[in-house]
Amino acid sequence: MKCILAKKLNMSSVFTEDGKMIPVTILEAGPAYVTQIKTKEKDGYNAIQIAFGDKKRVNKPLAGHLKNIGPKRWIREFQVKNEEELKNFKVGDKITVALFQEGEKINITGISKGKGFQGVVKRHGFSGVLSKTHGNKDQARTSGSIGATHPQHVIKGRKMAGHTGTETITLKNIPIIKVDADKNLIYLKGAVPGKRGTLIEIFN
Repeated sequence: MKCILAKKLNMSSVFTEDGKMIPVTILEAGPAYVTQIKTKEKDGYNAIQIAFGDKKRVNKPLAGHLKNIGPKRWIREFQVKNEEELKNFKVGDKITVALFQEGEKINITGISKGKGFQGVVKRHGFSGVLSKTHGNKDQARTSGSIGATHPQHVIKGRKMAGHTGTETITLKNIPIIKVDADKNLIYLKGAVPGKRGTLIEIFN
C-alpha cells in the first residue's frame, strides 16, 4: 500500500515527446510522517495515520501526539486491508513523493469547490419548465411542481434548490504524468477536486 497527503497548487500542461499536450494538476505531496499505527486487536481496524503540512502551534493533546515530528496542519488515516502491510510502517517514518513513479495509476480524494446556494438548473441540470419569452423570463428556471395529489407534502429526496459543492469526491486510476522528488511535486493527469490549497489524499 502507498499513501501520502498533498496540497493542490494549480493546473498546468505538459507536452509529450510526440508533441501532444496533456492537462495536469500540480500537487505538493509530502513529506508526510507516520504518527500512529492502528491494529484490529487494539483499535478495531487496521490503519496508518499520517500528518502533513507545517503549522506554528497546536493544542496540548495534539502536541503530545505529534511530539516526535512537530506541529502539523493535517492528520488523516488510511485503512489497510491486510494486517501484514502494517509491518512496512512504523511511527516516525517519513513518506515522500519518491514513493510514486511516473506512469503509475493512483486514487485521490478531495473536497470539491463550494458554490453556495444554487437553483435546480445549475444544481441538478434541470431544463426549466417555461420558455423565456411571453413574459416568463423570471420563472423560466424554476423547478415546477414539487408536490403531489397524495401525499400532500414534499416527498423526501426530491431534487430542489440548495447548497451546492463542498462534497467529498474520490477519483480512481488517475495517471501520474511526472514526479519531481526534489521539489516534492507530483503531476496528475486532468483536474483534481477542490480549490488551490485543498488537501488531497493520495493512495492505491
